[in-house]
Order: sequence, then C-alpha cells, then structure tokens
Amino acid sequence: MQRERITENIYWFQSELYAQVTAGVIVGPQWAIVVDTLALPEESIAIRDFVLNTLELPIRYLINTNGRADHAWGNMFFPGATIISHTLCSKYLKETGIPSLEATKKQNVQFQNTSIVLPHLTFSQGDLTLKIGKKNIQLMLTPGYAEDGISVFVEEDRVLFAGDAFMPIPQIESVHYTQAIRVIKEIGDMGLENIIQGHGDIILRGEIEDAVHENINYLEKLHEIASSAVKRRDPASYLNQFSIEDCGKSRVYLGGVAEQLHRNNLINMFKQVVAEVGLPKSDDEYEDELDDDDFDDMFFNGTNNYDESDTNVHDSDDDYPAGKDHNDLDDIDDFMFYP
Repeated sequence: MQRERITENIYWFQSELYAQVTAGVIVGPQWAIVVDTLALPEESIAIRDFVLNTLELPIRYLINTNGRADHAWGNMFFPGATIISHTLCSKYLKETGIPSLEATKKQNVQFQNTSIVLPHLTFSQGDLTLKIGKKNIQLMLTPGYAEDGISVFVEEDRVLFAGDAFMPIPQIESVHYTQAIRVIKEIGDMGLENIIQGHGDIILRGEIEDAVHENINYLEKLHEIASSAVKRRDPASYLNQFSIEDCGKSRVYLGGVAEQLHRNNLINMFKQVVAEVGLPKSDDEYEDELDDDDFDDMFFNGTNNYDESDTNVHDSDDDYPAGKDHNDLDDIDDFMFYP
C-alpha cells in the first residue's frame, strides 16, 4: 500500500492489490477522520494501525464515499468510529453487500473474518459539515458514479476526496451519462488544489482542467459509439471494434482492470441509448446489411423504459433477461478477487 502526505493534515493511501483504489485520513488535534476503507482486510487494518499507532490519534469518524466492496467492506476494522454515508449506501450494503460478502467468503479465505457494518449516520439531501480542529469538512452529494456517491471536501486545503465520481476511467454504473458529466464539471469548477480520485493517482491543480476535459470527452465518445451501434444489425460486433484507446483513455490505468471497466461502460451506454431512442422498428432503419445477428447473445434482448427524471438506468437484473450479465460491477467479488 502506498501512502503520501498531501498537506500537513491530510494523508492519501492507494492499494497495490486492487485497481489502485484509494482512501484517506484527515488529521485533527485530538482525533482523525478516515475516508473509505480499501479492498482487502489487511489494507484497512494497515490504515487503522497507522492512525492509532503512528499518528497516535483515535478515529472519530469513518466516511464511506459509496457502498461498494473496495470502499466499505472494511468498516468493521474501525470499532468506535461513527460511520457516515449516503442513505442509499447503507441500503446497498444491507441488501447487496451482505450476500455478496457471503459469496466471496466461499472463494477467498482473506474475508473469512469480515462482516458488513452498516453506517451509523446517513444523509440524502444537502451537505453535511464536520469540524476537525479549525478545518471545515464538507460531505457533499456527488452521484456521478452511483446514486449513493458522496465526496469529502476539506475546505481550507481545497482538497476533495471525490470517491468514484472522479476516476481515470469514469463509470456510469447506475446513473445517466449526462449526470456523470454534470458531476465531473461541478468538481472541475470547485477551484481545487487536489482531487483524490476513488481510484488512481492524485490529480494536482495544474492537471485538473485536462482531466475534466478528458473524462467528459470519453463519455461523449461512448455516447457517439452507442448511438451508431443501435442502428446496426450486429451491435455487439460494432461495439467490440472500439478499444479504450479509441475513446481517448489507456488500458494501463487502474492496475489492469481499465479495459474491463471500459467494456462495461460501452454496455451501459448502449443500454441508455436504447432506452432513449429505441431499437430500429423496420429493416429500412438499419445502416448495414443483414449479417448473423448475435445481438441476443450480447447483453439483453429487450428495451428499457427509461425516464430521464429517474437517473437509474435499470431497477433490477430482470430488466435485461437474456444473455450473460456483463454489467456485474455491483457484485465486486465476481471480478475483483477471483476473476
């Protein structure tokens, strides 16, 4: 695990075991705040021990920026801390995290002694402000990756723990791509010194503008590709033509999972476009000649009634009944610990 001191009172941690997922510590005169846990128990324990034994401070608060395994499954290793999250994060951990962890335990012995601990304090509207010493810590809603996403802003230092709302490969797990773009733009307009991404390296002040533009361009490129794919008789083959590099990103990001995340983005974007415009209703609307159509083998064989007032792309797996579920990022154990 890598560790770096960003300011006098802020530490950054990055996993060397899974997808460069990050966490942080905000230090006060009498106690500390931990932002997120890491992917594996040993990493979460290492952060805890650093605060307790090296900094010699108790941990007053633990903040989960979302409820996925690599950000919240380590909650149990911080006894005595008040855990804060979005209200939906707690719901997600209870309904999805608990069964996912039980499945993971059958495959990975490192999690045998792990259990899900739900947040104690949650919110779903406005901001939540904590005081640590003379610093204001603002918890803000940033649903750019998923609806339970929050970010942690250290006001005086202009440092943002963005969670998965800002990543080297932006994700649209369960939000509309326009919402992801909106959140990225809002983060870019905050006048920050540093963005601590949910995964990947720290973005410095002089790099923020380029990172914002690159992420927005990437999502817009995905939308362009998906919009063309819905007019093809064989959309799966069409989508598979576009590598992550074709969309302005690099497969070396995030410890080797970038290409998989990119493929999931293509799938999700395709679903969103189908929900918006529908599939061709006649042969005249297709752009290419009839080929062996493996559309049913791709991801799903129906359309989704998408309401733009509802940022969830789908409510359940039942909305996409046919084919293998390639959008299985919610159950992180499916690809994270034993791909």
